[in-house]
Amino acid sequence: MESRSMRFKSFFSLVLFFLALVQSASSKSMVTKLPGYPGELPFKLETGYIGIGEKEEAQFFYYFVESEKNPDEDPLIFYLTGGPGCSAILSFFYQIGPLSFNFDNAPENITLTQNPNSWTKMANVIFVDMPAGTGFSYATTKEAWISSDSILAKQANDFLKKFLIDHPKFLQNPLYIFGTSYMGIITPIVALDVHNANERGDQPTLNIQGYILCSPLTDKFMDFNSRVEYAHRMALISDDVYKSAIENCRGNYVNTDATTNVVCVNSLQKYKECISEINMEHILEPLCNKSDLKPYCREYYYDFAVDWANDKAVQQALNIRQGTIGKWEFYNTTIHYTEGKNDTFCYAYDIYSSFSYHKKLVSKNCRALIFSGDHDMTFPYVGIEQWIVALGLAVKSPWVPFYVDNQVGGYEMTYAQNGFSLTFATVKGAGHSVAQYKPKESMVLTQRWLAPESYSRAM
Repeated sequence: MESRSMRFKSFFSLVLFFLALVQSASSKSMVTKLPGYPGELPFKLETGYIGIGEKEEAQFFYYFVESEKNPDEDPLIFYLTGGPGCSAILSFFYQIGPLSFNFDNAPENITLTQNPNSWTKMANVIFVDMPAGTGFSYATTKEAWISSDSILAKQANDFLKKFLIDHPKFLQNPLYIFGTSYMGIITPIVALDVHNANERGDQPTLNIQGYILCSPLTDKFMDFNSRVEYAHRMALISDDVYKSAIENCRGNYVNTDATTNVVCVNSLQKYKECISEINMEHILEPLCNKSDLKPYCREYYYDFAVDWANDKAVQQALNIRQGTIGKWEFYNTTIHYTEGKNDTFCYAYDIYSSFSYHKKLVSKNCRALIFSGDHDMTFPYVGIEQWIVALGLAVKSPWVPFYVDNQVGGYEMTYAQNGFSLTFATVKGAGHSVAQYKPKESMVLTQRWLAPESYSRAM
């Protein structure tokens, strides 16, 4: 049993920890009105900056929305938007946030409307612009603009701790780390770091219950390699093309070299011809010319965000620090990842695979939800399923459909080992950003997974 002196030392160290970090300047403000929305916002929105680094050289802008249901008890989701370099506005207005743009109006007459499928109806959600140079986030030194996968993972962890120190009422809420797309590399690292910090006795203790991944990049070989099999499953390539690739490439469709295996390169050329005009984010949607977008293109509606976020009245309402960025961009092209891309001048893709972090998380008391759109070819469900199987977990519940409004919304199965469980799901008809294509299905899937009986409020 713990002695009184040990308890006092623990309490004293916690007080010192809080005092030291409270001195770190973070700014926050409540936002009650936004241009485009009539009247006061029907939810609690806080925006602010949290500085990371020895001198807080990296300043990360965030949007925090309290749960519209029961903020004191509901889960806290730390939401990392993909890219890297995609602004959190993508997640906030186009995916799971409480507001959406009214696309019936023209971009020059932007109005906002409530999102009936917002995840803030079931959880408290932190949206953050990461890394520096994303959205409204910035750096005060040249060095702090430089980032990488490993730097970003540490900064995300530091941000989360600082946020919770500044918002102690949420320390006991069940915490889930969420990552979409490229943040599949970062999210399991953050989740593991939080678990390890708790085990070391670091303060404050975070009530982490698990992590959630949407269409994640996990292994830069396995995920891209799975595109060929996916193309065959979805009838984008013929049996002959697929068999030729299998026979000549020996399972490696990514690292091919014409000087050593010209037959494989020729086989893959047929595959590339078949998919060259396919929209990788949703294989059934039109592939659009980004320099001449039409209203039937999904990307056309991203201009609403560009016009809205660059409006001075909007920036004033959000309490943006003027002069810290130039023109607001939907995503930072200098750090945005594409297959095979080398490091940029300001971002190093230094983690090739996050599989080993998932493997370590298996030994923790932890839950994972991993879901993907079955029409996403960016990181196909085929590759995701492969690395999940490679974890070597026992099947707890087999592949079954899940239902939304009495219709099949997708399919799911659950694996388990000791205190760890993992649910893998595909969402029927969805593309890469699942909530953008199938908002209700993704919300219901997550809401059921976050059911009250499934998590503990106390550590």
